[in-house]
Amino acid sequence: MRHVADQAYLNTLVSAMSTRLFDATLIAGLSQRSLSSLSDAFGLAALLDEQPSNAARSRAIEQSIVNVLLTELRILIRPMNAEEQGLVLDWGRKYGLYNLKTLIRGKLYDLDPNEIRANLFDLPSDIHDSDQALLRAENVLELLRQLEAGPHRQIARQAREAYEQQRDPFALEAAVDQRYYVGLVRRIMAFSDHQLVSLRRLLGAELDRVTLLWLLRFRFSYQLSPSETYYWLVPSMRLLTRERLLRLVNLETFEQVLQALPPPLDALLAESKSIADVQQRIGRYTLTEMRWVLARSQSGVARALAYLMLRETDLMLLFAAVQGRLLGFPDETIQVALDLIEPTCAHPPRRLSASATAMRAT
Repeated sequence: MRHVADQAYLNTLVSAMSTRLFDATLIAGLSQRSLSSLSDAFGLAALLDEQPSNAARSRAIEQSIVNVLLTELRILIRPMNAEEQGLVLDWGRKYGLYNLKTLIRGKLYDLDPNEIRANLFDLPSDIHDSDQALLRAENVLELLRQLEAGPHRQIARQAREAYEQQRDPFALEAAVDQRYYVGLVRRIMAFSDHQLVSLRRLLGAELDRVTLLWLLRFRFSYQLSPSETYYWLVPSMRLLTRERLLRLVNLETFEQVLQALPPPLDALLAESKSIADVQQRIGRYTLTEMRWVLARSQSGVARALAYLMLRETDLMLLFAAVQGRLLGFPDETIQVALDLIEPTCAHPPRRLSASATAMRAT
C-alpha cells in the first residue's frame, strides 16, 4: 500500500511541476525579448548584475540552470524507491561528467587551475566528487584513479583503461560518454514490466538520437572505420539495436545510412542534407516521445524523468536566448538557436561557450 501511495503522490507531483514547462508561444517569444525583459521575466536580474563580464554572466546563468534542475530532481525522487532514485540520480550525474571532461581537458593541455575551476559546475557530492581534490591531481591518470572511488567509478575505470591503451583524447571522452549511457541502459533493464515499457520508450528514443548522431559523426566527419565506429556505439533498446547498427556502420555514404534506417526514422530523416539537419529533425522527434511519456505513461519514474528532460530542454532554450542577447546576436540567429527557423534563414551563429555546447550537444 505504501508503494501505491508513493506512486500516486509522485504522479501528482509530476503533473503539478509540468505546468512549469514552456509552451510554443513562450518559446517563440524568447527571441523577441530584450535582455532586461528576459532577466525580469525569469528572475535573472541579480545573476546578471553581480557579474563583471559577459562571460561571467553566461557562466552564472548556466550554473543557475543546473541548480534549478538538480533542485527539482531532488524534489521528485523523495517519494521514489531506491531503484527509481538510482536511475534518476544517474541521469543527473551527466552534469558531473561535464565537470569531468573539463578537468580532463585541463590536465591534458596543462591549463591553469584557476581557468579550469572557473569552468566547473558547483555540484553536490552525490552527483560528482570534490573538484578541489581532483584539481590537485598531477595528471589525467591520477585524476581518473581518484574518481574510481566515487559515484563515477565505472565510468572512470573504463576511461582510464581506454587512455592507458591508446593515449588518445578522443578515446578518453568517447569512453566517458559510452559508459554513461551503458549505465543508464542497465538501470532501466532492471525494472519490472509495468515500468520498463515506458522507460524503454523514453530512454530508447533518446539513445536512438544519440547513437545515430555518433554513428554519422564518427563515420563521415571523423572518418573512423566501421569497426571503430561500432565499438563506441551504445545499442538502443528500441530502434537502433545491435543488429541494425552492425548493418548501418558498414554502409559507405551518409545517404545510404539514412535510407537504411528503420521506420519512422527513415521517413523523418529522408531529405536531410547534413548531420545538422539530422540533429534538428531527430531532436524534435525525441521531444515528441518525451511529451508522450509525460502525458500518457502510468509509470511515475518514467514521467518524472521525461519531465526533467523536457525541463532541461526548456531551460537551455532560455539560456540560448540570454546568451544571444549578451553576445549581441541578431534576432534571426537567436531564432535558429531556438529551433524556430531553419539555419539557412539566418546569419551563421558564433560559437557557444564550451560548457553550453556540451549541455546542448551529444
